[in-house]
Amino acid sequence: MRTLMIAVMGLSLTAASVTPVAAKPPLREVAAIDDALLDMGVADIIRKNCPDISARMLRAVKMAWDLKGKATDLGYSDAEIDAYIDSDAEKARMRARGAAFFKAKGVDTSDPQSYCALGREEIQKSSRIGSLLKAK
Repeated sequence: MRTLMIAVMGLSLTAASVTPVAAKPPLREVAAIDDALLDMGVADIIRKNCPDISARMLRAVKMAWDLKGKATDLGYSDAEIDAYIDSDAEKARMRARGAAFFKAKGVDTSDPQSYCALGREEIQKSSRIGSLLKAK
């Protein structure tokens, strides 16, 4: 009986040690990270195209560091984070998402005041995008 118990315990310990670790999804599929980066990019485009709005750079830098910390906490390595940030394919995907956002919001990309109107609206709503902007 004692031998049987030792064998069962040994098998249970072995089974526990070979349990597969869940694979992490690509960072593009982590909405908390991907959506925040989109918002940062949208805010940057607004401030570059609207002469009446500037960036809250310290907030943007803090947000970037917070996002990196969140990704690290989720188990992503610096190399994985850098690969996501530096990827030409991800940059193109994010530009397409940004263009769709501006289109959905009715922004006329040839009119700086159109960016200004969206920026002021985001500031007024106290959205994440608005929190990165300030009216001059």
